[in-house]
Order: sequence, then structure tokens, then C-alpha cells
Amino acid sequence: MENMAILLLWSRVTYDYKKLYIYMLFTLNIFFCIAYMYLCVFPQYVKLMNFEEEVRAHRDLDGFLERASILLHEDEASLDDVLKTMLRHVSQDPHTAEPSCNFEEIMSSLFTDAGSQEVNVHLLSETLQCVTATATGIQYQQSWLCILCNVKNLQRRHVCISRLDRPQNWGENCAEVRYVILILAPSKMKSTKTAMELGRTFASMFSDISFRQKLLESKTQEEFKEALLIQRYHLTASVCMFVCFNTVSLPLQCKCRDFFRVGRGIYEDLCRRLPLYPSDFTDGLVGNNKALVKFMTTSIFLYIAVLLPAIAFGSLNDESTRGEIVIRGVCDDYELDFAAFYACIGLWNSLFLIIGGVFNLSLLVKLFKRSIEEVIALFISIAFVADAVKGTVKIFHEYYHAPTLANGSAAELNRISGSLHIGELNLTETGPVSLPESFILCTRARPLLFLLLMLGTLWVGYTLYQFRRSPFLHVKMREILSDCALPISVLVFSYVGSYVFNDIALPVFNFHEGPVFQIAPLDKLTGASVLSAMGLGFLLFLLIFIDQNIVVSLTNAPENRLLKGTAYHWDLTLSGLINILMSVLGLPWMHAAFPHSTLHVRQLAIVEERVEGGHLYETIVSVKETRVTSLVANILIGVSLFLLPVPLQWIPKPVLYGLFLHIALTSIDGNQMCDRMALLLKEQTSYPPTHYIRKVPQRKIHYFTFLQMVQLLFLCAFGMYPLPYMKMIFPLLMFILIPIRNCLLPRIIEAKYLDIMDAQRM
Repeated sequence: MENMAILLLWSRVTYDYKKLYIYMLFTLNIFFCIAYMYLCVFPQYVKLMNFEEEVRAHRDLDGFLERASILLHEDEASLDDVLKTMLRHVSQDPHTAEPSCNFEEIMSSLFTDAGSQEVNVHLLSETLQCVTATATGIQYQQSWLCILCNVKNLQRRHVCISRLDRPQNWGENCAEVRYVILILAPSKMKSTKTAMELGRTFASMFSDISFRQKLLESKTQEEFKEALLIQRYHLTASVCMFVCFNTVSLPLQCKCRDFFRVGRGIYEDLCRRLPLYPSDFTDGLVGNNKALVKFMTTSIFLYIAVLLPAIAFGSLNDESTRGEIVIRGVCDDYELDFAAFYACIGLWNSLFLIIGGVFNLSLLVKLFKRSIEEVIALFISIAFVADAVKGTVKIFHEYYHAPTLANGSAAELNRISGSLHIGELNLTETGPVSLPESFILCTRARPLLFLLLMLGTLWVGYTLYQFRRSPFLHVKMREILSDCALPISVLVFSYVGSYVFNDIALPVFNFHEGPVFQIAPLDKLTGASVLSAMGLGFLLFLLIFIDQNIVVSLTNAPENRLLKGTAYHWDLTLSGLINILMSVLGLPWMHAAFPHSTLHVRQLAIVEERVEGGHLYETIVSVKETRVTSLVANILIGVSLFLLPVPLQWIPKPVLYGLFLHIALTSIDGNQMCDRMALLLKEQTSYPPTHYIRKVPQRKIHYFTFLQMVQLLFLCAFGMYPLPYMKMIFPLLMFILIPIRNCLLPRIIEAKYLDIMDAQRM
């Protein structure tokens, strides 16, 4: 009996658990079913197709009219029967034959069944309907339904439109359906040719109630097609009228009288910027939104990004121009005093910059389209890469050969010969001289280590720069590592090159002892020299004017979301005033520089990753607009005078060249020209859904990219030519890009397409 009681008790408990288990399964089943229904019907809002700007809308309609599948007298009552009839019509059409496709499978893929035997949900997998927002909520247009389906084995896209004889009630939000639009598309298509994009075209047309009434009155397929064409014309014309109406209120282009409003631009700049001047030093340091860590990392980044390239460029100039800049060659040819001639050129340049600021010449920045800015920015990045490659080739050419004497110079041989005469070296038994081992150097180790340090600096720096996208560590740590990518890579490989491999001599920059400041002896110049300096000063003014305004324009691009406004005219005038002092003291001229300015903004930005059309891209949410980081960086650069030659000489040249490559690579992020060049190597299904992909024909995009590449090659051919006199006229060549873009290119590509490709991200 005791055993029997235990058995009964066990059976009873087991039974209760069984009921509980069944109840839990049933509850979870209902929950997942409801969740799936929610996912299926949860709306995703898409914009109406813009027939004036998006060229794909017209091509979609033309393709449909060529192989029209239209059913005008459909009397089926259920949605399943209507869709079966439409699929049968598509399969029997000889113009749209799909031999490898099973339309029964397509029919099953149009619907999504969720749930179990207790709950069965029969839903369309993907649909498009037009909604209208009112004061009482969202109202659906229930007289038409657009059904989308992506099919793996389809060869081409198909559209079938069915007009029902009587309105049908097919459930919530489909209470009076009169038109059914079936869209079939291959699964792998270009982003502008997907089923969703094709559905947008026809859904935008059917959203007009008057158009649907005209279709209802159509008796034949030809009348139906004619109504589609008329609707396309109305949609295009209405958008054009809207655009023309809006352009009336836009400010007119700058006129000649704007340049004679002396000082007006500087006054407006100061009125715009002075009220915000205190906040430039307090934002991020006081208040709730403090960003001390970001300010520290940005200051260090800017310090290294400005100082080390300056050292590297100075080292290259030191090797090629005997410690002076390119103007030295002109002074040698005409026997001019270099310091005086340099100062005179700088003073003329400063005068032209101040005149340009006073007479509002920066208004011409409207002529610098985005395509011009990107060509020049990419040229500067290529110049960084070219300098790094040039230094590497020189090291390999000098050292990558068989073992030789320690320095390979005639002076060393003469010293050894002199040592033989005084008996410092001993002769061997066989007669030849036995050189100490220290005189022999296996020189291949030096260029190989050079290459490894340069590429290692690039790899570590760029990997840490991209670490923000990594799933590892905490988000704050990822952001700090990304901001400190450049300092970390420089410190690591400077240690590797100077300490780990200290037995291999690596090239470092030369340091010349001498006064930091030197007053220019302007009295040594003749009148003719002053006039010739004016010509070179004007060319230098053109270079700084173009560079300064392009950098300010790129820095204040809308996608950077800067809020405090620009100061083109005041910045230009301030550059002229600063360069007066620089010229007299024999110091390098100063102006806004690329890519340091744009990278500075990027360091201060809060960046988010977003997904659009299956493509991941980064967007700037906000930027900490401050002067503190640049002030701290420049103070550190001044302190660096006390770090010469040691410890700054512990940074080998290959690390500096790796820094060049890092800056060049990171500066092309967001360069639309690079993105369009990449399209030439991608398949169409991988094209991102950018505004120019949607609104410009693909052939026009590639034409425009090719023309930009020709301009880039033009700049590279003249800007990197070894003759110094060729580099002097380079600013004029940059200025030629303006009439090419504004006068020549509109004769090759329609102006509306050029404006779209020059626009920002939409």
C-alpha cells in the first residue's frame, strides 16, 4: 500500500507537470504567433517616387508599357484567385516567359503562414499602401493594393495590374480593393531596381484619386496605358513647378557690386562669430555635456598630425633644396638674397590676402562646386602618398644591394687608405687588407625594416581608427582607442625602430643649429626684384586663396553639422595679417590646411552607424565646436622646440612616411569622388542607395567620374613635376578647374545631373 500510494502520487505530480508543460507551449505558441503577425503588419514608411528627379521612375514605366500585363475585367472574389489569375497571365505571356521559374512556388511565397493548428494566419508577405496623416490618425487608401515579391529564379522584373469588376473586402485596411498591382523581381538586383523601388513607382501613381478614376473609365488596354502616360506627365510637371516656385525665393548669385561693399563680409563674419566666441572656449569644459577625454585625445592627435608631417616635409625639402624651399632655385638663378626675396614674396602675398578679405573675394567660393573640392582634396592625399613612396624608393635605391662599406663613400676609402700609410691597419698573410667587421654593412636590412615600420604604422593606425566599429571592449574604450590611433601607432613603431632594432641605423631628419628667427634684409632687393616678387606673391595668393576657401568649405559641409557659422572673409584677412609677421621673421606661411582641418572636425564629432537599404554608413550626429583643442595643440608644437633634436629624432623617417599614408587614407572618408570611382569596380547589386544613384543615369555617373579623374591626372602631372618653375604656375592650373566645371562640363552632361552629383547626401 505504501508503494502504491507513492506511485499514485508520482503519477499525479507528473500529470500536473504535463498540463503545465502543454499550457506553456500553447502560451508561447500564441505569443510567437502574435509577434509574427505584428512583424508582418508593422508598417515601414517609404517616400513617394520623385518623377522629376529619380530617373528610374520613367524607366520603370517605359519597361512596363513595352510588355504590359493588364487585366481589366477580373471577376474573382478572393485574393488568392486573383493572384493565381495574374500569375497565370504572366506565365503565359510570350514576351515575359520564365522557363526556369515555378509560378506555384511564387504563389506560395506571396503569403506567409504563421502559427500552429490552433492559430493559422494567412498574410501577404510584403505590400505597399498609401496612407494619409490626419488629425484623427492615419487613414489608408483602401481602393488599391500593391503586392511585392522577390523571387530567386526570375530573370527579369514583372509588373501585372488587375482591375476588378467590383470592389472587394479583403480585411482590415483593404475593405474596397479595386486595383491589384503585382510586382515580381529577382532577389539579387541593383538597389534602384528592387521590387520595393519598382513598387514605389506604381504606388506613387496610384496614390492620386483622380488618376484612379480615369483608370476606372478606361475601356481598353490602350486607354489604360494612355492614362499612365498622362499621370507620369502630371507628376513630373507638378514637381517642376514646385522646384521653379521655390527657386524664386533663393538668393541671387553674387554680383559685381558685392565685391565693392568694402569690409562688409568681414563685418558680417564678426557679427556672426563674436557672440559665440566665449562658448568656443567653454563648450565641453563646463556644463552638463563635458568632453574632457575627447578634447585631450583630439589635442594629441592634432599635435602629431601637424608637427610630424611638417618635420617630414621639411626633411624632404632639406634633402632636395639644401635646407631651403623651392624658391631657393630662383634665387640661385638670379643671384638674389634668399631671406629678403622670401620675405618680399610673403609680404606681397599678405597684401593680396588682406585685399581679398576686404573686397569680399571669398564670395567666389560659390563657384567651387563639390566636385572641384573633391578633386583638389584627393590630389593633396595623393601628394602625401607620393612623398612617402618617393622617400621609400630613395632608401631602396641607396641601400638595397650587395654588402658594401659602411657608408659607401669615397671619403671612407680615402680614410682607410690613409690608415694604411700610417700603419693603423694590418696586412694579412696573403697581402690584401683585412677590414674590421664594423666596416662591412649588410644594407638590405635597412630598407626592409624601413618598409615594415612604414606599413606597420599605417596598419596599426588605421586598424585602431576603425576600432570604433568593433564589437570588442566598451563603447567608451573603443572611442578612445579610435581617437588615439595616430599617437599610439607613432609611439609603438618609433620604439620598435629606435630601441628594438637599434643595431640597424635608420634615417632620421637632420637638425641644423641656428637662430629660430631671422629678420629679413629687405634693403638688399632691387626694384626689379620687388616687382618679380609681386608676381610670385600673386601666384602664392591664388594657391592660399583656393586652398583656404576649399578647406573651410569642406570643414563646414552640411554633413558635418557645424552650427556656429563660417567666417570666410575674416579668416582670409587674418591669414594675411599673420603671414606678414611670418614673412619678416623668415618663418613658414600659415593658412587652413587639408586634411588636418577636416580630420580635426572628425575627431571632435560624435558618430553613429546607420543602415539604409542594406548598406551601413557612418553619419555625424554632432560636433563639439571648440578652439581649446587647436590652442593646446599649437602650444605643444611651441614646446616641441625644446625637444630638438632629442627625443624627436627618435622618430625614424619610415614612421613619418607611415603617418603620411595614414593621413591620406583617413582623409578620403566621405569623398564622393572615391565612392563613385569604386562603383567602376563593383557589380550593380552592390551599389549603395545614394541620392545620385537614384536620380542620375548610371552612364552619366561614370562619365562624370571619368572627367573628374582626367582633371585629377592633369593636376598630378603638373603639380608633381620636378621642375620648380612648373610648380609656380600650379595655382593657375587649379583655378582653371572652375571654368571647366561651370562652363565646359554642362555641355557634356546635363546641368541638372551635375547639380545632383555635386549636392550633399540627401
